[in-house]
Amino acid sequence: MLSRILGAIGRTLITAGTLILLFVAYQLWGTGLQTQQSQRELGNEFEQLLDGAATSTTTSTSAPTTTTTDPFAPPTTVATDGSVAPVQGTLPAEGDPIAEIQIPSIGITRTVVSGISLDQLKRGPGHYPETPLPGQAGNVAIAGHRTTYGQPFHNIDKIEVGDQITFKTLQGTFVYEVTEHLVVSPDQVEVLQDQGDNRITLIACEPKYSAAQRYILIGKLEGQPVPMIEGQAEAMADAAKIDQVSIDEGSSTPRASKRPAVLWGLAAAGVWLVTWLAQVLLRRRMRKDAELTGEPVTRSQRLFTWAPYLVGLPVFLVVLYVFFENFGRLLPGNY
Repeated sequence: MLSRILGAIGRTLITAGTLILLFVAYQLWGTGLQTQQSQRELGNEFEQLLDGAATSTTTSTSAPTTTTTDPFAPPTTVATDGSVAPVQGTLPAEGDPIAEIQIPSIGITRTVVSGISLDQLKRGPGHYPETPLPGQAGNVAIAGHRTTYGQPFHNIDKIEVGDQITFKTLQGTFVYEVTEHLVVSPDQVEVLQDQGDNRITLIACEPKYSAAQRYILIGKLEGQPVPMIEGQAEAMADAAKIDQVSIDEGSSTPRASKRPAVLWGLAAAGVWLVTWLAQVLLRRRMRKDAELTGEPVTRSQRLFTWAPYLVGLPVFLVVLYVFFENFGRLLPGNY
């Protein structure tokens, strides 16, 4: 009796350990699969936007004073008070691609998406909607994962002062020169605020595999900034109204429901239970037939009893992947 109890405890611990290792593997490598697909889609969408911007610029009959020579940049005008007036354009909605970021020193090229929710950061680096767009005046803030979901900022600490960060946007191509590295706590939201200059602020978790602190990389814009899009200032003000309690998200951000994780967890357990029962029943039937016929069990018969796992294991892994996806949304930190 005691041996059976100890055996059951041992099998339970082995199963739990295996599931934990699989979840770690999912976090480190599995999450990158969906990010790769999202980046392909975002990249294609952004290229279409660039083509549309280039076409509209070429066919434009207006001749206002321009602030940049980039062919993708929309025309801008100077207001009567000498300031640069906003330009016409479409404001990006959450989930829209806004730029392509290139960091040659660490070999990174990614499409940046609008928004910093978990759903958006799974797709690529995310732009804080309460901050200006790349190339515009002010503090442009962009967050990215460091060890999961394609880990775009995995080597952010290896970017050196003086290195360049390039953004291709619908308003042109802009270069920032890295000037500073910082490590701050998650509640130091002042790093997102306007600092009186034109900078880029890249944000990732610190240290790797932890969400204890935030790694901040700052770069200064080379050249003059471009104007905002009409209505952008109002949209930024609306986004800034959210009670920002941490660098990651505002306190009003809705939390993920536990129901999908529970249901998919039960489904994964059910698939494995059915697979295991099928294997047990086949093995018992094989032994019973051998006893009735008096013939020894052959090797091929033993191998056949593992057939349920050949069918059930792929199904189990797919269901387990979906469970991990929903379970990951419940965790406080995504690194």
